[in-house]
Parts: sequence; C-alpha cells; structure tokens
Amino acid sequence: MKLDIGHMRYLTADDFKVLKAVEQGSKNHEVVPTSLIHQISGMRAISGTNRAIGDLAKVKLISRVRNAKYDGYKLTFNGFDYLAVKSMLNKDTVYSFGSTIGVGKESDIYQVSDKNGVAKVMKIHRLGRTSFRTVKNNRDYLKRSNQGTNWMHLSSLAANKEYQFMSLLHSKGFIVPEPFDSSRHMVLMERIDGFPMRNLRKHRNIPKLYSDLMLFILKLANSGLIHCDFNEFNIMIKNDVEDSTDCGFVVIDFPQCISIEHRDAEFYFQRDVECIRRFFRKKLKYDPKPDVAMLDESGFGDGYRYAYPEFGRDVCRCDNLDELVQASGFSKKHPGDRSLEEAVDSMRNHEYVSDEESYSSQGEDSDYYNSDDYEEDEEAETTDSEDDENERIIEALTTGVGNLKMDKLGNYILED
Repeated sequence: MKLDIGHMRYLTADDFKVLKAVEQGSKNHEVVPTSLIHQISGMRAISGTNRAIGDLAKVKLISRVRNAKYDGYKLTFNGFDYLAVKSMLNKDTVYSFGSTIGVGKESDIYQVSDKNGVAKVMKIHRLGRTSFRTVKNNRDYLKRSNQGTNWMHLSSLAANKEYQFMSLLHSKGFIVPEPFDSSRHMVLMERIDGFPMRNLRKHRNIPKLYSDLMLFILKLANSGLIHCDFNEFNIMIKNDVEDSTDCGFVVIDFPQCISIEHRDAEFYFQRDVECIRRFFRKKLKYDPKPDVAMLDESGFGDGYRYAYPEFGRDVCRCDNLDELVQASGFSKKHPGDRSLEEAVDSMRNHEYVSDEESYSSQGEDSDYYNSDDYEEDEEAETTDSEDDENERIIEALTTGVGNLKMDKLGNYILED
C-alpha cells in the first residue's frame, strides 16, 4: 500500500471529523452506518455529513459497503494513513514527506522532515498487507485469519509496541534509533546515516564488529528481551564513526521482541546468534572458533574464550525491560492482545531469504541452529527470480517509474 497524501490539502476540518467518526465506529462495527457516523462526528446537519462522506469516498479514504441489513462505510488504509499523518502534522513532529527508503515484510519506510528541515524516518506498519506478492503466499496467519480481523487495529498495536520498545531501549543506552512520535500505525524515528549490513563487504575491524553484535544480543537478553529478527537486514552500519567507543552500527525493527521468559526464548536467541554467524561466515569470511586456552570472556570471537554466546551459559537477567513493556511471554498474567500476538508470531517465523541462500524457521525440536557444521540448504530455483522482482518493485516505488499496481489485498504487483 503506497502512501498517497496528495489530497490532504483539500480536506476540511469537517472532512476529518467524519473520517475520525468512521474510524471510531469501526471499533464496534464492521460496516459503520451513516446515521452512526453523523452521531459520532458531532456535525450539526446530516447534509454536511453526507457531503463529507461523498468527498471522502471520491478520494478513496472510505469505501461504501452494501450490507444485508443496511448500507454503510468502512475506513480504508488510505484513510487510516491520513488520520495518522494529520495527527503528526497537528503536533508539528512532521512537516514534509519525501521518497520511499525501503519496503519491509510488514511495513513501508519513508523519509520525512520536520519544520526545521531535519531529516527523519517514518515507518508505516501494515500487518496483513504484505509488500511483496512472493511473500504473501508464505503468510500462514493470512490464511488462518477470519474476515473480521481488523488489520488496521493490529498495525496500530504493533506500531505502539515498537515505539514503546524503542523509547525504553534508547533511554537505557541501547544503540537504537531515537523515537520521536507515534500515531496509529506510524512511528517517527531518527534517520541513521548509513546502510544495511547486508551490503557490507569490507570493514576496518571485522572481529570487533562481530564481537559488538554478539554483545548486543547478550546485553539485550540480560535486560529481559530477545530481538527475534536480528540479522543483516535489521542492522544499519554507520557511514561515519564518531570515536573508538562507537560500535559503528544501529539496530532497528523491534515489534516482534519477546521476553527471555518466553517458552521459545532459547530458540529465538540462538537463531539471532546464528544469523550473525552465517552472515560473517559467508559474506566476510570470518568464522571464529572457541579457544579454551583463552581466559577473556568479555567478548566473543578470535581472542576470546567463546566464539558466540549461548542462552543457558551466558544469559543472566540484570533488568526487567520485558516486564516494563509487557513483552510477549514475560508473564502468564499479562498475555496481551492475542490477535496481535498471533500476527507478530508469524512475523518471527517468516521465511527469511538472504542474497545467496534461503531458509525457513524451524520448530522447537529442530537442531538446525545448534550444529556448527550443518549442511547448507540448496538454493531454491525461484529465489533469484523472486529477489529480482522484489528489487524491481522497490525501484518502481522509489522512482515512480514502472507498471506498478496493487491487487485486492494491497500487494504490489509488476505487470509486464
């Protein structure tokens, strides 16, 4: 779903009153009747409400639905975008929107700026609205979900959860982007001057980078949290390093974090570790081995006793961040939103495709990530074509050039 706010300047205050009324009515009604929209909006005359409804429907911010008992309207993702953007504009946290930076599994990333011209990043969560057609076929929770699932509500919960994670982690000194604002399904955060680690081929100090990444995983776990998607796609390498104490990277993407008390905590911890080992082994040709002759346990890799952290051996709780943000699994008394948990759980277990290989997340009883000398899976024949298609989609979104259309689910499709 592409962000299109070209009609924002033409909407009146009454239009936004009616748009908010449709949003509020959607909490209890799959289709919101016109009479309820008028009642919630607080408009004086029904004619004014009908005029606003007509204008909003023309620009596809709401859509008319013919129900068996009555006719009404539903809020579209475009309308949801307008409400979120309007909220940030009213708070002066956002002033202008730029081009697309990237398209993720369940989100779109845009460059924006505030009224002082400072560049920032806007992340728009779109749970249930996958960005790539090839990924859609692997979405288990899309197949399991019923028609009444409100993906806008779940996207809003996911954005709020990520904003909480980032705010807390940033205040605790973790190297994550500084969050500035959150509205509905959008999160405004610091723009990092760098590039994804997936593009890294040379580095001034590979052993230190490897050790610092492993220490980040361990520090996060000791504070009560596991990232669950710690890989080269969610690590930004800075272009400029301030000093020798700067590790040179920033970690992003936190809505799928879980507590170390989660029943699958050890599995996800070791998977995060293995993702980093795999990248360094294949791309940077760095594969350290444990050395019992070394006594230094303050890091991991060459020159240290251990090559990588292990959940049972190294994790020792020293903080309760999982409880502060009510992360999944921290307490049976606080299960959280079960619908959101089901959707995010599928995000944790998505099929992950790297540049040269692919693998699917395994179950609890799998030893896929526990073997140091496991056999690499053969690359699927379709991986290259899927990656090429995804790259063309990103280029079309960025440049605006290309036969880019959307299907009924909002998935981007390139037509020949």
